[in-house]
Amino acid sequence: MRRSYGQVGLTEALAGDNPLSLFSLWLQEAAGNPYIVEANAMVLSTFDGKQISARTVLLKGFDSERGGCTFFTNYRSRKAQAMDANPEVSLLFPWFPMERQVIINARVEKVSRGESEEYFASRPWGSRIGAWASNQSTVITDRSDLEEKWRVTSEKYPEGSNVPLPDNWGGYCAIPHSFEFWQGRYSRLHDRIRFARMSDGSWLRQRLAP
Repeated sequence: MRRSYGQVGLTEALAGDNPLSLFSLWLQEAAGNPYIVEANAMVLSTFDGKQISARTVLLKGFDSERGGCTFFTNYRSRKAQAMDANPEVSLLFPWFPMERQVIINARVEKVSRGESEEYFASRPWGSRIGAWASNQSTVITDRSDLEEKWRVTSEKYPEGSNVPLPDNWGGYCAIPHSFEFWQGRYSRLHDRIRFARMSDGSWLRQRLAP
C-alpha cells in the first residue's frame, strides 16, 4: 500500500501569486484526466458546534474573480443545518491519479433564489423529481417509501412539464480565505504551498513542510 510519487513538483514560480488562477488550472487539468471520474467532486466538512461531519458533494460553479465555490443541496439536510449553525467549512479535492490535492477553507453563504432556480431547471428531470421526493437526512422506514414518493411526484410533474424549485432546496457559495495545494513528490518530500487571504484582499503565499 506504499507507492513512490513523481518527480514533477510545485515550485513557487508555477504556483504564482494568485491561488484562484492556480486552482482553475488544476481543476481544468483534473477534468481532462481520463483517470479521474468526477474532477468536481469535493469532500465538504462542516462543524455544527458538537461534531464534525464530512460528505462528498459536487462543485457546480467556480467564480474566478472572488473564488466562490458553488454547490447545491436540500436546505433541511444535515449539512445545511450545520452550515446554518457555523458557516465555516473545509473543501477537499482529492485528485489521486495526478498525485494532487487541494484544501480550501471558506465561509459559506446562500446564493440567490434566482441562481438556484436557474441551476435547478438545468438538472435532469429525474433529479428534479428526486429533490421533491427526498427529505434529505431524515430517517425513512425503507426504500419503498422513497420510491413511492418519487412515483407520486413524477405523476404530479410528468416528464416534459415544469418542475418548480422546492422552497427547501438551493445553493451555497463558499468564499475561500485559504488554499493549500499539495503535490506528491519522491521520498515523501511533498510540495505544500498555502495561500492565505489578507485583510486587503491580497494573498500571502507560504511553503509548508511535508
